[in-house]
Amino acid sequence: MDIDQMLQKIERDGFAVVPNVFDPPWVNRWVKNLEQTLAHSSGAIGSESVKQRGGVVYAARNILTDVPGADAAWKSPSLLNLLGRVLGDQYVLVRTLYFDKHPQRTWTLPWHKDMTIAVKDNSLPTSVFSKPTVKSGVPHVEASTAALENMLTLRIHLDDVTNKNGPLEVIPGSHKSGKKAAASEANSSKILVNAGDVLAMRPLVSHASGSSTAGTHRHRRILHFEFSGDPVLPDGYEWYYPTNAAPTSF
Repeated sequence: MDIDQMLQKIERDGFAVVPNVFDPPWVNRWVKNLEQTLAHSSGAIGSESVKQRGGVVYAARNILTDVPGADAAWKSPSLLNLLGRVLGDQYVLVRTLYFDKHPQRTWTLPWHKDMTIAVKDNSLPTSVFSKPTVKSGVPHVEASTAALENMLTLRIHLDDVTNKNGPLEVIPGSHKSGKKAAASEANSSKILVNAGDVLAMRPLVSHASGSSTAGTHRHRRILHFEFSGDPVLPDGYEWYYPTNAAPTSF
């Protein structure tokens, strides 16, 4: 699939897989980096952002501040090109998360759309944003449909994803209904990929995932990067991570 086909698929379905973006040595370095950094943080100052059960880390929020090098980990020619084509040349990286569907601590995710964003101050008066919350010490709000439609998420897979380790399921075209739930889950697609592949997905795509198969030894580790084509937000709101500007040419 070439870049134009990917753009068409993102427009039509709300998602596309970019294959073979990162090689095995890159994946192995990042698995080791995350394991070491998050294991240390879970018992130290970063513990608020690291989620664990029974000593197993399964998610982390403030990756951009807690994990050195995360702000540039995603950068590759193919992803730079894709982001520029989808969001324009002023896009910014606005949030990074980490997930691990650990074989010993599997979990599920109900059908939903990603509608919250991280901001510096969620107490300002606004007619655009709603539902202020604080997650791991960071202010969040529910963004407007317009803001969400100008965002793209890149999910870098650090493991092969099969039917055994709880793959993400998405409903093609569901991003076109805005914040409304998808009309039907009957046409959902499972995202089965290889380590080093990247899923590009609009946040308003309905998605879910089931638990891993009993007895599997497979992790499902993902670095989740959110980008916006709007470096400046309305009503005086500011992104929580404002310094990760995109290059101006590709």
